[in-house]
Amino acid sequence: MRDPLTILTDAFTSFLFGKVETTRLPVRTSTGQAQAVYLPTAAPGLGDSGVIIGREVYSGKGYIYDPFQLYGQQLPAPHWLVLGESGNGKSALEKTYVLRQLRFKDRQVVVLDAQGEDGVGEWNLIAEELGITPIRLDPTAALDMGIRLNPLDPAITTTGQLALLRTIIEVAMGHGLDERSGFALKVAHAYVNETIVERQPVLTDIVEQLRHPEPESAEAMNVAIDDVRAWGLDVALVLDRLVDGDLRGMFDGPTTVGIDLDSPLIVFDLSHIDRNSIAMPILMAIVGVWLEHTWIRPDRKKRIFLVEEAWHIINSPFVAQLFQRLLKFGRRLGLSFVAVVHHLSDVVDGAAAKEAAAILKMASTRTIYAQKADEARATGRVLGLPRWAVEIIPTLTPGIAVWDVNGNVQVVKHLITETERPLVFTDRAMTESSADQLLGDDALRAAELEAEERAAYMEQQMNDPSSSSSSSSSSSRSGVA
Repeated sequence: MRDPLTILTDAFTSFLFGKVETTRLPVRTSTGQAQAVYLPTAAPGLGDSGVIIGREVYSGKGYIYDPFQLYGQQLPAPHWLVLGESGNGKSALEKTYVLRQLRFKDRQVVVLDAQGEDGVGEWNLIAEELGITPIRLDPTAALDMGIRLNPLDPAITTTGQLALLRTIIEVAMGHGLDERSGFALKVAHAYVNETIVERQPVLTDIVEQLRHPEPESAEAMNVAIDDVRAWGLDVALVLDRLVDGDLRGMFDGPTTVGIDLDSPLIVFDLSHIDRNSIAMPILMAIVGVWLEHTWIRPDRKKRIFLVEEAWHIINSPFVAQLFQRLLKFGRRLGLSFVAVVHHLSDVVDGAAAKEAAAILKMASTRTIYAQKADEARATGRVLGLPRWAVEIIPTLTPGIAVWDVNGNVQVVKHLITETERPLVFTDRAMTESSADQLLGDDALRAAELEAEERAAYMEQQMNDPSSSSSSSSSSSRSGVA
C-alpha cells in the first residue's frame, strides 16, 4: 500500500506536468487467442542475385537461389539434392533451373538423362530448342557407327584410365579387385599404352593383352606366365562384355569426333539403357571419369552436373567413391552437382550406405517434394529437418517443396513461365508424371489454384483464434524464422 506522502507527491507532479505514466491492467488469455497479436514471420530469403525459382509460400516473397552466388557466404558446398515421389514437379524444377542458369554466359551444364519416351530422352525437346544434339548412348546404334566414348582416350590421363578400368570392373563384379587381378590389369594397361602409338588404344587391346600377357610381365614379378594369365582372366571376361556383350559398340572404339564439350548444354541420353541393369552404373562411371578429365577445366566457368536417377550412382560403392572425388571439384573449379532421387531410403539403406552418407553430407541444399508420411519422417531424420517441415511434406501439392539451404528452411512454390511450359509439360519431357496431372494449361492452372487455396487456408489457420492446432504450427514456424 502506498504511503500518503507518495500519493500527494504524484498528485502534485501530475497537476504541474500532466500524467507521465499509464498503468495498463494485465490481460489473461490463451495462446490460441494471443497468436493473432504475434503473427508468424517467414525466414529471410537468400538474397536477390541468381536464378528465380518461384515464391515463398508463407510470405509471398520471390525465392531466388544460386549455389555459385551463395557459396562461401551461406553455403559450404554448391551441391544440391532433389527428393520426392513421381508426379510432384522434380523434373519441371530441374528443366527450368537449367534453362534459367544458361541465361548467364559463364554457365555450362551436363545432364545425364536416364528417362525417356518415344525413343528419346526427356531432355530432347530442350536440347532441340537450344540447337544441341544429345549424345545418345545406345548399344544398337553404336554398332551402326553411333556415339562412342573411349575409356582409353588420350585426353584422359594414364592414371585416370587405370582408375576408370578398375571402377568398371569392380562395378560389374560387385566387389573390389584383389591384388593379383589388379596387378594383371595394371601390367596390361601399361603395355598397351607403351606399344600402341599410331592410334587410340581401345578396350580390345586390353582384353587381348590380359589373355596373352607378355613374358616380361611375369619376369618382372618373378612369377610364371600362366599365373599372370590366370590372374587377369576374370578381368578380361568383364571387359569383354563392353567389347562383345550387351554394351558392345559404345566403349570399344575411338571417341566419336565432333562431341562439343564447349556447348552450354551437353545431354547424355541414357534412355535406351535398362535402368535396372548393371549397365547403368557402368555407364555413369565411364561418363563421370570421362567428364572429369575432358570437360572440367580451370577456365573460370561455373559448371552444373545434373544426374537423373542418381541412386544408380549413390547405391554403388565404387561409383559413389568416384563421384565423391568429382564433387570435390566444386570448391576448386566451380562445379555444382545436382542429384535427383525419388526416395532417400533407396540409398541410405543400400549397399553403399557409407558412401551415400558422405555424398549427402556434401549436398548443402536439399529440396523435398511430397512424400508419404513414413518416408517423410525417415527423410527428416537423415537430413535433420525441423519437425514442422516433416509434418507438411506429405501434404504438399505438385510444384511446392520444402527447401533446406544450409539450415534456412522455407516452403517454396515453383513458378513456370509461358515460354517454358511447352518444354516442360509434354509427354516426352515430363515422363515422371501422368498426363492428367501436369499436362496442358488447364491442369497447370488447376494445380496452381489448389496450391494458392492451400496457402490461404494455412494462413487462415494461423490467424484463427479458435484454432489451437494452428497455434502450435505457428509457433514452430516462428522458431525457424
